[in-house]
Amino acid sequence: MLRLPEFQPDWNRFLKAVRREGEPDRVPFCELFHDNEIIDEVMARMGWEPDVAESEAEKARLRKRVEFWRLLGYDYLTLTAIIPFARRTLRCRDVALFSRGEREWADERRGAIETREDFEKYPWPTPRDVDYSQFEFVEKILPEGMKVMGLTGGVLEWAMWIMGYEPLCYALEDDPELVEQVFARVGELVLAANETLATMDMIGALWLGDDMGFKHATMLSPELLRKLVLPWHRRIAQAAHAAGKPFLLHSCGNLTEIMDDLIDYVGIDAKHSFEDVIEPVTEAKRRYGGRIALLGGIDMDLLARGTEEQVRRRTREVLEACAPGGGYALGSGNTVANYVKVENFLAMLDEGLRYGA
Repeated sequence: MLRLPEFQPDWNRFLKAVRREGEPDRVPFCELFHDNEIIDEVMARMGWEPDVAESEAEKARLRKRVEFWRLLGYDYLTLTAIIPFARRTLRCRDVALFSRGEREWADERRGAIETREDFEKYPWPTPRDVDYSQFEFVEKILPEGMKVMGLTGGVLEWAMWIMGYEPLCYALEDDPELVEQVFARVGELVLAANETLATMDMIGALWLGDDMGFKHATMLSPELLRKLVLPWHRRIAQAAHAAGKPFLLHSCGNLTEIMDDLIDYVGIDAKHSFEDVIEPVTEAKRRYGGRIALLGGIDMDLLARGTEEQVRRRTREVLEACAPGGGYALGSGNTVANYVKVENFLAMLDEGLRYGA
């Protein structure tokens, strides 16, 4: 049976790292989220069983998630405000290491809104439709010392998912006004959800997930991002800061051309999501560590396909480069997905505990 040290959550540990106020008592752990399959596997190895009736399955799942984050040494957990945007998706069989049976992703070739007529018929949600029920339940069982990171989908992500990436790109030429209207409607609702999260006492920080790049560049031109997306990011950051809370950005891809905008104009406090073939977190620390905190960065490919010793060696390299002086939290380069080896995930955390001990 898997046995871990007993941890006492301390949100101030993570906050100190994000605010670059020196080194905490130990390197804080950081993840955007863990797939349910990973949570189930780790908790099964620990012999953990929820004390909740089967009829309350959703509450049991949330209780397990809270305990998972606490038992593994995190000082917070993440929860998502669910915005019910309608979109088109595709499905296929999931062949991951810990399969969920079927995998779903956005349809990049077709969208729910491709024409002005689609826009008029689209079932636009309102701020009252946003689901915060997970927050309401977790607030009752949140361990002492822990906070919650409030997540929402991003402005660019939702616009791409609603329109489909290819139709969006065509519309930029054929009907740019339609594109602007979609981004405005999406931005208004994402902002409203984040403004609500910022008012909650249990929320320690706002963490926006908005993938804006791929391997070589941004998904839209930097000019378009500055026009359509970053002003909304800035307003969300302002909402977080007005409440005395940090604003964290998760964004995959090569964002080199807009990093100064994200730091100086948007006002991000920390950047998350790194891939070694694009920009290793160690390089990002060297370039931006004097201006923002850096989060995660242990490469997903390594966690999925590497050996435990390779993961341990790379984790030590990252810690030695990023942890001195603070401004860093340890975690994966993206999320602990259901194709990650549990042994590698736990080895990464173990090296974090060993660092500086």
